[in-house]
Amino acid sequence: MTDIIVIGAGCAGLSAAIYAARAGKSVLVLEQEAVGGQIASSPRVENYPGIPAISGLEFSDRLLAQAEALGVELDYVRATGLRPGRTMAVLTEDGEKSCKSVVLAAGAKHRALGLPRERELAGRGVGYCAVCDGAFYKGRDVAVVGGGSAALQSAEYLAAICRSVTLIHRRNEFRGEAALAARAAALPNVRLELESVVTALLGEPELTGVTVKNRASGAEKQLAVAGLFIAAGQTPDTAAFETAVRLDESGYVLASEDCATSAPGVFAAGDCRRKPVRQLTTAAADGAVAALAACAWADRAAEGEAR
Repeated sequence: MTDIIVIGAGCAGLSAAIYAARAGKSVLVLEQEAVGGQIASSPRVENYPGIPAISGLEFSDRLLAQAEALGVELDYVRATGLRPGRTMAVLTEDGEKSCKSVVLAAGAKHRALGLPRERELAGRGVGYCAVCDGAFYKGRDVAVVGGGSAALQSAEYLAAICRSVTLIHRRNEFRGEAALAARAAALPNVRLELESVVTALLGEPELTGVTVKNRASGAEKQLAVAGLFIAAGQTPDTAAFETAVRLDESGYVLASEDCATSAPGVFAAGDCRRKPVRQLTTAAADGAVAALAACAWADRAAEGEAR
């Protein structure tokens, strides 16, 4: 039996794994996609204390290397459920895995716009990761949808390799970091379409443009772009655990400041947990707090078994 199973290999999950392993616990991390979570696709991280600048991919690789050096095991498999109890069971596509405590760090997924043909055009002009797919549009015209830090970072990254970038946001002010907004707006090949929304995707079988509607005037126009990168927020990847732990109306895990959930022995960390701020620093902090709480729970479980 594993002492602690961590669901998710993002910053929160790997931080939890590192802390638990250093506390002498056996740790298994389950990851269904790629190590690092969303930060792995960030071209440049500049707000993590002690590291002035680093790519998200390198940051993720360092976390994994540190965890594995401590004996943490990583299994690429999707967790499909969770059965709390005196002996925990994490359900996966490969069967059940038993443990004494669980750290749920499942993260969040990119939110789609919900436009007709959006799924059909995914990978054919519509993308959700500028770092992953931006190189395919080198020297071409692209657009980014969103007003948060992720959208601003995407626009800045794409501006360095694309001919032009149109940044589309439905409000007249960005909600992302002010420094990022100022930097993106100052780039000569970035054009802003504020108070505007994308209403249609054009092109067959690949994207050739989008229809943009100004919310204030109601006027519509078409933009010729080869790529559209959607950075319109996230949804927590918690549906598989809705019967095991309490979630809020948006699907985020309800957890206290010690990261304890409604299920004894299950702790939540990172972007899947309801909280006001979601940054690398808060993910790492969650991971540390959740891991130490999980270790204490595992110790109590072991004492109970000894009796």
